[in-house]
Amino acid sequence: MKEKLKIDIISDVVCPWCTVGYKRLEKAIEELGVQDKIEIEWQPFELNPNMPIEGQDLNEHLAEKYGSSEEQLEASKNMLVEAGEDLGFTFDYFEEMRIVNTFEAHVLLEYAKKFGKQTELKMRLTTAYFSEGKNVSKREVLKEALLEVGLDAVEALKQLDIEEKRKEVSDSQNYWKSLGVNSVPTVVFNRRSAVTGAQPISVFKQVLQEQLKNS
Repeated sequence: MKEKLKIDIISDVVCPWCTVGYKRLEKAIEELGVQDKIEIEWQPFELNPNMPIEGQDLNEHLAEKYGSSEEQLEASKNMLVEAGEDLGFTFDYFEEMRIVNTFEAHVLLEYAKKFGKQTELKMRLTTAYFSEGKNVSKREVLKEALLEVGLDAVEALKQLDIEEKRKEVSDSQNYWKSLGVNSVPTVVFNRRSAVTGAQPISVFKQVLQEQLKNS
């Protein structure tokens, strides 16, 4: 039996284009009917590792980080809303929206991997943030997400206070950065080749077909 094609997706929970990229990849996998030939693992990347726990106003943050004008911010949000609609995902940007720290979310995603619930938890957290206006740096929000995907929330939340578990996530981030990953989403196939950005479904299909042929 052929080994599955291993796909590492390096991304952040609060990265909108990571969500679009994954949903397009998911659609490409479905359209090719190769779900049983693929194994996905999520890898941590913090867009804003130094973000304080109270977060920062999203518009203010984007203007500071990218020098975006109000018009550019609006255009970018509208583009994401449309891209999301095409893929059945809701981006609900609102006035007081804040960018938040995601480190603990990544620790929990690492925990969820053992139970085959990583993708489910990732999408639950992403939906909580973008569609439901929830702060995914708050432990009660994280607890809610864990329960919704059927994980032991008490056991999972304990991981957040174990230094070794936190170090694993930091080390993993540093590993991918050392390989040159500096923007997300980055989608890595069998740890051999990579595609960056939220590529169109057709591009993902082409890459998948090539990779499956060679794996």
